[in-house]
Amino acid sequence: MQERAVTAGGKRHVLPEPFLVMATQNPVEQEGTYPLPEAQLDRFFVKLLVPYPTKAELSEVVLRTTGSASGEVTRVASEEDVLRMRNIVRAVVVDPDVLEFALSLVVGTHPEGEGATGIAKRYARYGASPRGAQSIVTLAKVYALLGERVNVSKGDVLRALKPTLRHRILLNFEAEADGITPDAFLDSVAEQVGKEDRDPVRV
Repeated sequence: MQERAVTAGGKRHVLPEPFLVMATQNPVEQEGTYPLPEAQLDRFFVKLLVPYPTKAELSEVVLRTTGSASGEVTRVASEEDVLRMRNIVRAVVVDPDVLEFALSLVVGTHPEGEGATGIAKRYARYGASPRGAQSIVTLAKVYALLGERVNVSKGDVLRALKPTLRHRILLNFEAEADGITPDAFLDSVAEQVGKEDRDPVRV
């Protein structure tokens, strides 16, 4: 993923921008599959939790996949459009205080060092990587744009916390025994960091 290329038949093919990799995970059936190493998980920008479809959604899936009509894909953006949007995201401003808040959240996931939170000291084997810090700020910029704002708020950072960090932390056996999920862990980290923050969080 990091090399933005694939190798087939011994030949390396560099893929054009925009380049992305999507993967799915089956949390129930693991036989015959192998967990990705932490270094590879860290390269995924976000991990989204997709709930089981509602009855109406399931009905739509069945109708679309069991009928005779073939689906049509409508193009909504060009490669240039996507690259331009990416540049717009990078131009969104992050106030130093908001950046400090985001970094405190990332550091707060670590069990050791300055800024380690109480829950991390108890339940974390290791915390989020520097790539996690990059991801939380980038996604917060996207949320700011979706809210028609050119400045990132602390609320944007909190909204980006779980999607960008839930797959980048590793909890210990005590956390598993106590039923602590990555999302619950991150909620507690955010709560502790928020208490120590000088300014109230505004969404």
